[in-house]
Order: sequence, then structure tokens, then C-alpha cells
Amino acid sequence: MNADHEWDAALAEAVLLREQGKPEQARERLLALAEKHPDSVEVAYQTAWVHDVLGLEADAVPFYERALSAPGLTEEDRHGVFLGLGSTYRILGRYEEALRTLRRGLAEFPDDAALQAFLAMALYNTGDGREAVASLLRVLAATSADSRVQQYRRAIEHYAGDLDAVEQ
Repeated sequence: MNADHEWDAALAEAVLLREQGKPEQARERLLALAEKHPDSVEVAYQTAWVHDVLGLEADAVPFYERALSAPGLTEEDRHGVFLGLGSTYRILGRYEEALRTLRRGLAEFPDDAALQAFLAMALYNTGDGREAVASLLRVLAATSADSRVQQYRRAIEHYAGDLDAVEQ
């Protein structure tokens, strides 16, 4: 078995352990892989993810940051890093970093409802309730399958742009 294949197999096994509800075992393996492969953005992302699963958000941050430091992630994983890091910064009270990260994610994935929802939470945390509500209204209008929301979609989108508008 060559080194690349061994590395891929070890990473796949660690991810499988996390998916099977064995995050502690996954964490041990991922930390060992991260030490052996410090430049691997994929290992960094998976290591960050397992730390988040275990509620070790502060420990996840450097791995998320490493995952964004170089190219190499799939589009789906890159999206996951923006979401994971942005939400982790938010839960740690690092609101400005959360806003920056989530906005970077939205620059790459502009129609992503999950990124928009987490951005709304961070906006709320920074005291920008107006923009947070507007963002959530736009997400609701764009993603809801509720027939009544869709019936009033244009109005919801319109008022999201100006929540303080009153007709005279």
C-alpha cells in the first residue's frame, strides 16, 4: 500500500468514525493525521469538524483557519468551512470575525440560505437587528415551501428592503 493510499484510507476511516457517532476516536486519529500532514486542508477541515461535534469550539478554530489558508477543498467542503468557522466564531462571542467569515462565504455562495441564517444570528449579536431580520425575511421568501409565504413572497422581499416603510 503506498503512502497516498494509506493517508486516504486513514482519513476516510476517521470521517467514518465521526459519522458513526464515535467522535472521540475520530478526533484521536484526525489529530495524528493533522500532525503528520499539517498542510492538508482536508485533514484540517475534518479535524475542525470533529472538534465542533465534541463541543470543543475554541480548539476547532485553528483547524478551520488552516483549512481556508490554501486551495484544495471541494466546493462542498469549502462551504462547510465557512459555515463551521463563522458559526464557531459566533458561539465563542467573536462576532466581528463571524461576520467577516460568513460574508466571505456568501461572496462565494451568494444564495446559500444556511450562511445567510448564521449571518443573521451574528448580525443580531452585534446589535444589528434590522439587517438580521431583513436577511431572515429574504431567506424565508426564497426558501419556504409554505404556500402562504409564497403567495406573499414579493411583499416579504419588498419589506425586507425597508422594514420601517409606512404608507401615508
